[in-house]
Amino acid sequence: MARPSHPLLSPEIIGDAGLALSAAGEPFGVNAIARRLGVRPSSLYNHVDGMDGILELMRGRLVEAYSVAPDGKAWDVFVRELLRTQRRMYADHPQLVPLLVGKTITSPAVIASYDDLATVLVDGGFADDEVLSLIAVIDAFAIGFGLDLASPDDVWQPDGETRTLGRLLDGAERGRARSDRMFELGADLLLASLRARLAR
Repeated sequence: MARPSHPLLSPEIIGDAGLALSAAGEPFGVNAIARRLGVRPSSLYNHVDGMDGILELMRGRLVEAYSVAPDGKAWDVFVRELLRTQRRMYADHPQLVPLLVGKTITSPAVIASYDDLATVLVDGGFADDEVLSLIAVIDAFAIGFGLDLASPDDVWQPDGETRTLGRLLDGAERGRARSDRMFELGADLLLASLRARLAR
């Protein structure tokens, strides 16, 4: 019997299959990925170390698909571009977020992306001893606004009288327009505070 011209399984193929299921809002466990690829679940274990391994593969493939290169950009230009890109990334895969945040990052692609961010911040003048904290703030911002982008068109729907919220909601933007405006406002505030911190 002739060998297939393309491998049936590889870490990349498994990670991409998991991401495709996640993007479609479907379960992406070992059995679901095996079904999608037309193989037995046991076959996956020749390439990955269980579900934790699959999640880390998915994280790596995700970051590769939404990568932002520093390319000599000023730190604030790079951070804004990174925030916009990662917001889309988390919005496209919201069900992955709680699974990823509970796992230690080992993927070389993801480590490289954090190394880029750390290098840009240090080269931009931020002190070594606060760069990891700034990365955590940037991460939390991107995750939060990614989930906001994935949220329903109506985030608030008061049932009854309110003192202020109901009035503010009348005629307010909804859906993507609301989320985009809130994100840009938040990014402006975050970057302004980082510039002020750097100036001090």
